[in-house]
Amino acid sequence: MRKETMSPRERWLSVINRQKPDRVPMDYWGTDEVTMNLMKHLGCQTKRETLERLHIDFVVRIDPLYYLGPSLPASFDDARIVIDYIGPPLSPGFDVFGRRYEKIAFHTGVYEECVNNPLANFNSIEEIERNYTWPSPDWWDFKSLPEQIKNFKLYPIQGGGSEPFLIYKDLRGQEQAFVDLIENPEMVHYCLDKLFDLAYEITRRILEAIPEDIMLTYVAEDMGAQNDLMFSPAQIREFLIPGMKRIIDLSHQAGAFVFHHNDGSIRKIIPDMIEAGIDILNPIQWRCAGMDREELKRDFGEKIVFHGGVDNQYTLPFGTVKEVQKEVEDNLRILGEGGGYILSPCHNIQPITPVENIIALYETGYNLGWQ
Repeated sequence: MRKETMSPRERWLSVINRQKPDRVPMDYWGTDEVTMNLMKHLGCQTKRETLERLHIDFVVRIDPLYYLGPSLPASFDDARIVIDYIGPPLSPGFDVFGRRYEKIAFHTGVYEECVNNPLANFNSIEEIERNYTWPSPDWWDFKSLPEQIKNFKLYPIQGGGSEPFLIYKDLRGQEQAFVDLIENPEMVHYCLDKLFDLAYEITRRILEAIPEDIMLTYVAEDMGAQNDLMFSPAQIREFLIPGMKRIIDLSHQAGAFVFHHNDGSIRKIIPDMIEAGIDILNPIQWRCAGMDREELKRDFGEKIVFHGGVDNQYTLPFGTVKEVQKEVEDNLRILGEGGGYILSPCHNIQPITPVENIIALYETGYNLGWQ
């Protein structure tokens, strides 16, 4: 067995800085049910032990922070395991935006879903201003961050960032949020400004609290569906990119890199996101239209790092072990050519995924990923 010469943090930094790591770093995205299945299968007591057993260079997430704001009602007890993030136990129920979550069982697993829309009945900005309280960054504690991360210095640490339209869809309702882009653009601008301002200030305070430790900020938005963008490029440029760029610039000024999550068929908007300053693009759902791996590597491989790429629409949940091994090999060859690749599933691994396929993913990545 080859001997590792880098820590997970050093391995990530080497890839981002276009240097040669000892091996290709590997990350983990999976639902809690998947993680518990892995723990049981491998006989591990904790998530961290499980991921380290598989040589995974996982990201430590410090969001959400310790909450100090007004009390929030909880609707049920939390049974989730959240071992890859540092912070207080998460409490499903009502969050700071007034969204209520419930655990809902689907055939693929149990998921927490937003079941209300706090701004659905408002028809104007004035109504929102009169009746709705936006969260304040003062509702969170940042002083405890140095203590929280002291045992995770060898891993990439992620904190801060934004995903405002995701929140807006919950506040207004999925369908109405997209209708608003056309019929109520002033309301969209007003709400997104509030959400971006909050995200910016929280990110700023995190970066100031542990300036040498935050390696990544998470600037995200789901813009793509299976066959095309869910927004027009013009809408993305008007409503999303300006606020994103503020946080991207803030992150870079603090010496952090920007991890950009953007689902689906997003080929049309990748040049804009690169121009805005993203460093890492996730999740590379190559079965979606326009997301051919060879073309993405050819056109953008010198400008961004690719993260993800192992398909969980077919390969991981329904493929054979040999198909998983072949896909990992293909990704290392295509996306990893010349560097600039972090091996990971292209989204959260789902509970219907055989444990053998998950282990095959990481064993193959570890065996083939040496530089």
